[in-house]
Amino acid sequence: MDASAGVIAAVNNGLVCDPLLKFGTDDQKKRWLIPLAQGKKLGAYALTEPGSGSDAASMRTTARLEGKEWVLDGTKQFVTNAHDADLVVVYARTGSEKYDISAFLVPTDAPGFSRLKKEDKLGIRASDTMTLGFDRCRIPRDNLLGTKGKGFNIALTTLDGGRIGIAAQALGIAQRALEESLKYSQEREAFGSKIAEFQAIQWKLADMATEIDAARILTYRAAWMMDKGLRHTYQSSAAKLYASEAAHRAVDAALQIHGGYGFIKDYVVEKLYRDQRITELYEGTSEVQRLVIARSVMGK
Repeated sequence: MDASAGVIAAVNNGLVCDPLLKFGTDDQKKRWLIPLAQGKKLGAYALTEPGSGSDAASMRTTARLEGKEWVLDGTKQFVTNAHDADLVVVYARTGSEKYDISAFLVPTDAPGFSRLKKEDKLGIRASDTMTLGFDRCRIPRDNLLGTKGKGFNIALTTLDGGRIGIAAQALGIAQRALEESLKYSQEREAFGSKIAEFQAIQWKLADMATEIDAARILTYRAAWMMDKGLRHTYQSSAAKLYASEAAHRAVDAALQIHGGYGFIKDYVVEKLYRDQRITELYEGTSEVQRLVIARSVMGK
């Protein structure tokens, strides 16, 4: 599967369907979860803002209740699936306290909703990423997801699961890098031998294979714990951190093995190199994952 297709599905399923399943009302599930899970509708997730990335709690988008409607004002950035989404899970400030944040189900045909800018990205270019605007955007009162003021907890719980999807995406990119490297090294000749016979190449392949196996075990463990309903914050962050950085090393080695051919678009490793980089950034940077892991280790 292409990395772009993987993240489209991961966002719809992990960041939209999952919180709907866990926190949605019966009516919300009937109206949105079923068609989203069936692939008849597409979901997007809006947490990041131009001035708040890793520090999501510093968001400025607001939501206030006016009669029977919520009114949202603000801007969201780096929203995957936004171009074709039917529904966006939007996080907005509903009080003066830092963590007084709520989650909302915003249909993309809601008055005051707008798609402002499509980003021209380095990689995963078949997956759209946009900036969204909310200018007195009105949605029904019943479109609150979960409890008012508990949206930040919903966001963190959702990201615990979403990070497993990104770990899996990074794992797939790394595996493809290994397969392409093995194939190329067994075909390419230099100094009268296939380059796969050179120890320098063999060691690169060995390191790639070992790290990919380790990443796979971490990712499967996190997924298993999520399926069992066990707390998996540490395991998800560990899987996401290790798999994304292992994929970085794998695509770098793959490009090196391919030499100059790895730098041109005739070979897929050029695309893998670009696609991989985002896995260390979205759904929590590597630095954020290390913070989460450290806090878990210290029992905080």
